[in-house]
Amino acid sequence: MQGKGFYCFHVLSLMLLLVGFHGSVQGRLLFVSKPDPDDASGYARWLASQSSWGVLNTISSELGGAPFGNVVSFSDGLPDKGTGIPYFYLTALDPTARNAFEDQRSSLSISEYPIGTCKADPMNPTCAKITLTGKLVLLDGNSKEAEFARRALFTKHPEMKDWPEDHNFRFYKLEIEDIFLINYFGGPKPLTVDQYLHPKKDLLASVL
Repeated sequence: MQGKGFYCFHVLSLMLLLVGFHGSVQGRLLFVSKPDPDDASGYARWLASQSSWGVLNTISSELGGAPFGNVVSFSDGLPDKGTGIPYFYLTALDPTARNAFEDQRSSLSISEYPIGTCKADPMNPTCAKITLTGKLVLLDGNSKEAEFARRALFTKHPEMKDWPEDHNFRFYKLEIEDIFLINYFGGPKPLTVDQYLHPKKDLLASVL
């Protein structure tokens, strides 16, 4: 009888653990209700806040100017203080950072699919996707923004703290100049950078 109770306890614990993983992404809470598709700025900020990785595209001088996409981890801020600005922890041993030294033009593509909140195919318009285009900029290592990037990235990706020092990882951000968002049928939603970075305060509190 005691063995049966022990077994039930562990089954229940496992179920609670799985529910916890389903409800969070790298320690960031996933809200039951995501923003309405008509709320372009809220949906875009929700998508950036809840995502932990995307495809960062740069212009490759090593490939004669061809586009080069690379899977990278990112964070837009602390769990309850997302800014919408993607920050990265990159090394020049990787082509992405080297490319940015030559040509800063870059874009970050994010899909809702990995979050687990859409059941359709990733290309289905109801499974949101966003591409943030701009410049990949190296931060001054002694700046307040670099310290913010450090806390944002290391909170969301704790493993980064232990990455090799001799790889010379440094902090970068994407200075956003254009936004392409699809989160439903009807084509891309009109969304300016200002609308994305400065949504209404009550809206911001509901999506971060």
